[in-house]
Amino acid sequence: MPIASPPAKVLVTGASGFIAAWVCKTLLDKGYSVVGTVRSESKGDYLKDLFKDFGDKFSYIIVKDIDKEGAFDQAVVGVDAVEHTASPVTFFAEDPKDIIDPAIHGTVGILESIKKYAPTVKRVVLTSSIASIYHAKDNLNYDETDWNVDAPKAVEQLGRDTPGQVMYSASKVLAERGAWEFVEKNKGSINFDLVAINPSFVWGPPIQQVRTVKELNETLGFFHEHTSTQNPPKTKEELTIQSSSVDVRDVALAHVVALTNGEAAGERFIVNSSSFTYQDVLDLIHAHGDHPDVPKGYPGAGKDVPRVEYSSTKAQKTLGIKFRTLEEVSLDTLAALRAKGF
Repeated sequence: MPIASPPAKVLVTGASGFIAAWVCKTLLDKGYSVVGTVRSESKGDYLKDLFKDFGDKFSYIIVKDIDKEGAFDQAVVGVDAVEHTASPVTFFAEDPKDIIDPAIHGTVGILESIKKYAPTVKRVVLTSSIASIYHAKDNLNYDETDWNVDAPKAVEQLGRDTPGQVMYSASKVLAERGAWEFVEKNKGSINFDLVAINPSFVWGPPIQQVRTVKELNETLGFFHEHTSTQNPPKTKEELTIQSSSVDVRDVALAHVVALTNGEAAGERFIVNSSSFTYQDVLDLIHAHGDHPDVPKGYPGAGKDVPRVEYSSTKAQKTLGIKFRTLEEVSLDTLAALRAKGF
């Protein structure tokens, strides 16, 4: 199947988001034309100004509610590929429906719109998550064959009492499942194929509109919460919770490379650099000079914490992504937040 190379026109949904803004920039840097969907004119104008050096290569269209039927009907017309990043990202939803319904409807809805109104679209790249990967099992090693079956079951059983992070995980796995099922069901009647990008906890410099700490996206908000003395000190237990991280610039590059790589068709890709504890991050920061505004925590306490490992071998081999280290992403994220006065 033909794939989308520059100067193709690419639709990026949720373009004002943390990952999506970098996807837009990376596409523009590589010679693509980009149409971004945003929820308001002010968000679109911010991006238009951010990308002013690219002239008319960047434009935007307003899609106020991705949960609405036909939300993307107009946006998909005339584009060659779609980067679908738009989905609710919160760990604090009160009702599973508030996050799961828009995630599923937005994802399946845009595929329906492409089928009906955009025969020119050759590839759709979906922003999923390792939240779609992780599930309880005997070992701590995960790859693209793993699926999170636990979160949807928890939502079914617990409803509104489901922990917020589990609701989010359920939204990601159900949206991704819905996308793959749509493609399988419509084989022969669609002109596009699908690629899923499954990043871990995403950090890095924000280029989206962020005027206050409260406007930081969830992952950068957590980074700031743990790395600034402006916030209450964390306990040893909180600082030694294990997770995994990746730089937003590497995530964006994976999205863009996936547009032109023939081997990527029909595949999922874990995009992950390092396992970490926040204590690891604090130790790395303090190893690079004096940072009185960064807590020291409990130096070395993260060393013996068991690690969940998400293999990014497939992304490295197939997409050719070389990931920034935990040290690089931690220092760059800290510098970017401090430059904003956070």
